[in-house]
This record gives sequence, structure tokens and C-alpha cells, in this order.
Amino acid sequence: MNELFGTLSDGTPVHRWTLERAGVRVRVLSYGGIVQSAEVPDRDGSAGNVVLGFADLDGYVTHTGPYFGALIGRYANRIAGGRFPLDGVTYAVAPNSAPNSLHGGERGFDKRVWDVVPVEHGIRLSRVSPHGEEGFPGRLEVSATYTLDADGALRIAYAAVTDAPTVLALTNHSYFNLAGSGNAGGHELRIAASRFTPVDADLIPTGVLQDVTGGRFDFRESRKVGPGYDHNFVLDKGLTRTPVEVAELHDPSTGRVLTVSTTEPGLQLYTADHLEEPFMPCEGVALETQHFPDSPNRPEFPSTVLRPGEVYRSETVYAFAVR
Repeated sequence: MNELFGTLSDGTPVHRWTLERAGVRVRVLSYGGIVQSAEVPDRDGSAGNVVLGFADLDGYVTHTGPYFGALIGRYANRIAGGRFPLDGVTYAVAPNSAPNSLHGGERGFDKRVWDVVPVEHGIRLSRVSPHGEEGFPGRLEVSATYTLDADGALRIAYAAVTDAPTVLALTNHSYFNLAGSGNAGGHELRIAASRFTPVDADLIPTGVLQDVTGGRFDFRESRKVGPGYDHNFVLDKGLTRTPVEVAELHDPSTGRVLTVSTTEPGLQLYTADHLEEPFMPCEGVALETQHFPDSPNRPEFPSTVLRPGEVYRSETVYAFAVR
């Protein structure tokens, strides 16, 4: 089912699509591929929305900084100095989080209206990102397919091809609050990662893959997440062809459980310490499946280069349960 959600200032209509299966209801916008809501039952069977978002289009247009629920591209996370080398050429991309480029630049995929068609149990969003958009090379044909599995899990499958060498890293930027409201710092989190990537003052990885043992980044056993995280975890499974479970978020008050499975080699944990009204700091937890930040400038990191003739594929599954 789809409906008109609003109209942008240039007259472009934005539609909202509702996916429903196995007691889970997810609403997705054609603007930014945004997951507006995800309604799932608690241990008593009462449904509640577990992602942060707005009731109208103006909320998303006005509050762009937190990337609520959005499809992120062309490059998820940061590129140091807004520059990267590729095949002997240095490309400059929008330094929208000075001095770095963040989440695709000034007008990334999160601020574009996507074409949407229905598929079985879901929808496929697609667009063409022209050569030079936000400074990135190559004409990119990209799609993101959102479906609900038989158990109500939300599956997002990304695909892309390019006509020239480029870099690409896509993710979804939903903030989860499994209680439905309040501070999410009491959620319990487990991440299957023995290492993480420390960052400098500009949140750019230093290049070190640091052992988490015994420190505040050790989430190999489930514990309260708390505040103070905006870091990439190096997943033990590495890059895989099919999604593997890598994280679990649990709210003891409602019994809701979120498990995250992905093909990606990294997971950004962001505890939303800097959210502003109408939300409060730490009201949500973002678990962004990804390649590592600044990979185009770090040849020792898993590559994000996409070349003509190759197909970019990435898949992440958000599954819900109760305990």
C-alpha cells in the first residue's frame, strides 16, 4: 500500500509505502529511502514503533543532520578531508562535516526522491546517481530492495553498477529504541567483534585495529550500551556473501529483541549523544552495517572500489523477537 506523504518545495511528491507481515508493520518513504516507522509487538503482544522518526515530511526536511532512518550513499560514514585517490586521480567530495565528507555529502542519497516499484512482500527503490554527483566519479545505477521475511524481519538488499571506477558504501541509518520512548542507554547490546577502529579528534580511523578485550568496546557478551559511542567495530566474520548475525539489541523493559545480520565487514555503533529536540540525547541506538570509515584512503581496509562490469551487492537483515 502506498499513499501521498507530502510534497517538497519544488513540487515533487513524496509517497509512503506500508509493508506488513507476521505482525510487523514497516513504513518507508520514497524521500531518502527513509524507514519512517517499524511497529513490532512487545512480550505482552502490544505493538509499538521502535525507530525514531517524524509524522510529516517537514520533520525530515528540517532535521537533516541525524539522518533519521535514511538510506545513506554514495559513501556511508566519513572520508577524511573530503578527498580520496583512485587510479592516480584525487577526487574532491563535499566536505559537509568539515573537514571531512560525511554520508555522501551535502545532498546525499538521504535527500533524494527515489523511484519505487512493488515487489513480493516489499518494494524496490532505485535511482541513477550521475557522474560527479557530490564529487563522486561514475554514473551509478543503484537500487535498494526492502522486504519483510516470513517472520517479519526487515531485509534490505542493495545493488549497484557503474560506468567508471568509483567508491561506494551504502547503509541504513535507523535509530532503534525498543522501548518506544525514553533513553535507550539501558538497552543491552552484543556485537560479534574482537576489534574496533580507534579514531582521531575528527572521528577518522587512525588505521589501527584495536583489541576490545576488557575495555568499554568489548560487547562480545551482552551488556548495557550506555552513551559515548560513535565507532566502527571490525566484525569477526569479515566480509561475507550472505548475511551473518553480528549484533543483538535487547530492551529488558518490553522484552523486545533486535538481531542484525549482514554481509558487511563493519558495524558503526552510534549512541546518538548529540540528538536535539524534539528528541533527547541517547534516545536511540544506530547500528549501521558498513565498510570501514575512510576506506578510500586506507588501502589496508576492505576495499570500497567499484569498477565497470562489477556488481555491488550488500544485504542487511533486522529481525525482531521478544524475550
